[in-house]
Amino acid sequence: MRGLMQERPLLVAGLLEYAEQYHGDTAIVSRLPDRSIDRSDWRRIGQRSRRLANALGRLGLGRGDRVATLAWNSFRHLELYFGVAGSGGVLNTVNPRLFPEQIQYIIEHAENGYVFFDLTFAALVEKLVPLLPGVKAWVALCEPGELPAMPGVALLCYETLLAGESDAYAWPALDERDACALCYTSGTTGHPKGVLYSHRSQVLHAMAACTLDALSISSRDSILLIVPLFHANAWGVPFAAAMAGAKLVLPGPLLDGESVFNLMRDEGCNFSMGVPTVWLGFFDYIERNRASLDLSAIRLERVAVGGSAAPRAVIAKFQEMLGTFLIHAWGMTETSPLGAVGNPLPKHRGISLDARYDLQTRQGRPIYGAELRILGPDGTVQPHDGVAVGDLQIRGNWVVSAYFKGDGPATDAEGWFTTGDVAKIDPDGYVQLTDRSKDVIKSGGEWISSIDVENIAVGHPDVQEAAVIGVYHPKWQERPLLLIQRKAGREPSKADILGFLEGRIAKWWMPDDVVFVESLPHTATGKLLKTALRETFRDHLAGAS
Repeated sequence: MRGLMQERPLLVAGLLEYAEQYHGDTAIVSRLPDRSIDRSDWRRIGQRSRRLANALGRLGLGRGDRVATLAWNSFRHLELYFGVAGSGGVLNTVNPRLFPEQIQYIIEHAENGYVFFDLTFAALVEKLVPLLPGVKAWVALCEPGELPAMPGVALLCYETLLAGESDAYAWPALDERDACALCYTSGTTGHPKGVLYSHRSQVLHAMAACTLDALSISSRDSILLIVPLFHANAWGVPFAAAMAGAKLVLPGPLLDGESVFNLMRDEGCNFSMGVPTVWLGFFDYIERNRASLDLSAIRLERVAVGGSAAPRAVIAKFQEMLGTFLIHAWGMTETSPLGAVGNPLPKHRGISLDARYDLQTRQGRPIYGAELRILGPDGTVQPHDGVAVGDLQIRGNWVVSAYFKGDGPATDAEGWFTTGDVAKIDPDGYVQLTDRSKDVIKSGGEWISSIDVENIAVGHPDVQEAAVIGVYHPKWQERPLLLIQRKAGREPSKADILGFLEGRIAKWWMPDDVVFVESLPHTATGKLLKTALRETFRDHLAGAS
């Protein structure tokens, strides 16, 4: 017997309609590249998204056609999220930090007919235009008077497009299984792979993100969205914020510590999210200017960190300087991205601060809609005992089943997707990443977690950032090498760093050497680029005995 309930399609446009109708006055604040502030709201976003949908129709955009963006976090980029997807197109947010060859590959592979870009990427666009003859037009996200001179380029102005259209538009009744967005992985080897999200998957993901045991997004939030709109749909927050009617604060390209601090203070932000590298810069600014800063003006209650593991020292700084609870989250482009979120359980009430920090270093528990397990080297499912380590797998309602234009399924026969992370899971379901499978260090037959050593090293007061890599060793096959970026004006020695690690890690985990570097390389999404480091330092210990 089937239930007798209505079946309304789960569509991205429905989220915007709700936000516009019931939270129309809620602010959408954008800081533009010239540092000026634009103040919009959900009502205006809705009106302009419908104008955009009309303009796209006039340009000939059909169902399933892909539209690319090369853009920062701003109200215009947010309008593209809803205007493209809501009208039946597929929004392909391209990471502008990638190499031009990778961007060219993505735009060609996705067959994007139109590319919308911020003016800060005009020089990049000029390089790309002759390489991408399949692009019908390039649309500058600007006012008519700001349109750059680009001879020979099929160039359109975003605001001119919208000015010529009506905001009367009926969002089409799409199939909820239709594609709405396309994001490419940022792997360091091989071509990026396309992950094609459906309306259904993104609405379900937004519902999960709004739950109390996930990101707890609500209409009471002022969200500083530091994670880029071009990175895994900004962790699904644009859709979740519309569903909840939350205020969004979009910082554009200005993510230095001072800019983040001032915008967070001025807009009363109580929630934010971003990768650890952003927060390292944020606290560096606070520590250098603490005497002149009023930390009580910061209202930040919680911050979500993902992309890579947050050091324990950063967790403690949030709590002790700002009274902010850090929520560790885990996921990837292939998981929309939320898979696990690190909120405490009732049993953790009253635990000591040190014990809570230990809990917060874990990557979180699965949220409803996602299942996790670990496999041992022989392919057997490992127990969730907090001891067994294995390859992390996931399946769920917003997890990839196959890559766009891929050769076959991305999962096994039971729907499990192998993440490339190595982890352990405790009896309460908390995931603890020990490494990426490609980064794990195997020394004399034993595994060493580079993540654990890095996170402890960053706790040294003179360390800005740390990376641990495995390098060739003539006796042990691999040994850990610790690379340190010092804080400005600080001069820790090798002995200082190793002395700090002593007693905090197992003796056989102790790095064989410490190398001080001016800076550490990162991927386009802010993760440490360990492939480059391994290549540079691969023979560093070759002469060791």
